[in-house]
Amino acid sequence: MSIDHLRKDLIINANLVGQPLCFHTTWGLFSPRAIDEGTLLLLEYLDVRDDDVTLDMGCGYGPVGLSIAQRSRNGQVHLVDKDFLAIEYTQANAQRNGLTNAQSYLSNGFSHVPADLPLTLVVSNLPAKVGNEFFQIMFHDARERMVPGARIVVVTINGLRDFIKRSFNETFGNYKKIKQGKSYTISMAVRED
Repeated sequence: MSIDHLRKDLIINANLVGQPLCFHTTWGLFSPRAIDEGTLLLLEYLDVRDDDVTLDMGCGYGPVGLSIAQRSRNGQVHLVDKDFLAIEYTQANAQRNGLTNAQSYLSNGFSHVPADLPLTLVVSNLPAKVGNEFFQIMFHDARERMVPGARIVVVTINGLRDFIKRSFNETFGNYKKIKQGKSYTISMAVRED
C-alpha cells in the first residue's frame, strides 16, 4: 500500500435516522472508516425539532451536526471543533450534502461560539480522554448560553455515566438517562430557568 493511497479521502455513505448522507474523512480524525457506535446511538434517540438552534461540540467530520441539520431544516446548526482539519472536512461535507443551515468553525469549547446565539440544543459525543475538568467547563458554559427550555444531550462511554449524572445535576439541577447500550449512555439535562 502506497502513502499516496493513504492520503486519499475515505468516503462513508451512511443512512442516519433514515436519511442518506455522504461524508469524506481522513486518517487522524475520529472514526474515519465508519460512523462510530456512540454517534449512531445518539442520533437514534435524539429528539430534534425543526427549528432548533443547535451546537455540536467536537464535531469531527460532522456526522452528528449534519444529521441534525438535515432533520432541522428551519433551524441552524453550529459545528465546532478545536481541530482545523475536522472543520475543513465538516464544511466540505455540509456543502456536499446541500446543508446550507450548517456552519462550522474552530472553537475550543465555547471560546469562539457567538455569545448571543440562542441555543435550544447542545449535543456532543464526548471523548473520554479530555478530562472531567474540561467537561465541567463545557457544561457550565453550555448552561450560560442555552435559552430556558434548551436541552443538552451527550453520549459517553458507560464508564462516564455516573460522572455525567452528577455533573448535570450540579450544573442544571436535573438529569435524564435517555438510553444505555452495552458500551454507551445517552444523557440529557434541560435548562429550566
